Amino acid sequence: MFSVRALFLLALLSPPLVAGELLRLVADPWPPFNDHSLPHNGLASDLVQQALHQAGYRTVYSEAPWQRAVLGLKRGEHDVLINAWFSDERTLFGHFSQPYLLNRIRLIQRKGANIAFTRLVDLYPYRIAVVRGYAYSPEFDHDEHLQRVGVSGFESAARMLHAGRVQLALEDEWVARYHLGRELAPLRDELEFLPTPLSENGLRILVRLSHPRHAEITTRFDQAIQAMQADGRYAETFRRHGMGL
Repeated sequence: MFSVRALFLLALLSPPLVAGELLRLVADPWPPFNDHSLPHNGLASDLVQQALHQAGYRTVYSEAPWQRAVLGLKRGEHDVLINAWFSDERTLFGHFSQPYLLNRIRLIQRKGANIAFTRLVDLYPYRIAVVRGYAYSPEFDHDEHLQRVGVSGFESAARMLHAGRVQLALEDEWVARYHLGRELAPLRDELEFLPTPLSENGLRILVRLSHPRHAEITTRFDQAIQAMQADGRYAETFRRHGMGL
């Protein structure tokens, strides 16, 4: 049996309990998944905050451009980046959860451009608009023959594509459809998806490695997402945001 003194010393040396701990969440604006203007800050934000609350955490949510959000995580200004795709580079400063939803990454061309794509070599002749700092797939990201053109977001990519400054753009299908149905509606009938997706990427949370309980946070988050999938709250959240599974 431990003495009272030993238990007291053990409590001092042990990390505090996580119940009710405040986690500072950050995402880059990426509707319909993350955006202050959307109900519950978007689908991904809604799923993540529900799961973390079930896991016993309090949360505060903020948004920043992607590269600034990543830098803030590295500096300890944020605890959790909630909309990250896996890359080896990011494991140097963050701990990934399991995927909590799936992004289908599509290539977009000007209508009638007739670009054929079945493998990466087919894309070598074309300039491709990509969002700076995003990790699309290891093969795509590290292929030195691809002509990647960095942009700030999909809206810029679509306008460059329409203007002929690039021949292709890359984006998650839901995100592209969201913008093409709103501020990019005048371009919608002039752009089209290539039939074959580039990749399917699991969306994950990324907890800063400098957080003393980074692994525990992701484990509890994963368990909470599984519970939400089992009891129907996961599917209900998709329906509430007007998106099907």
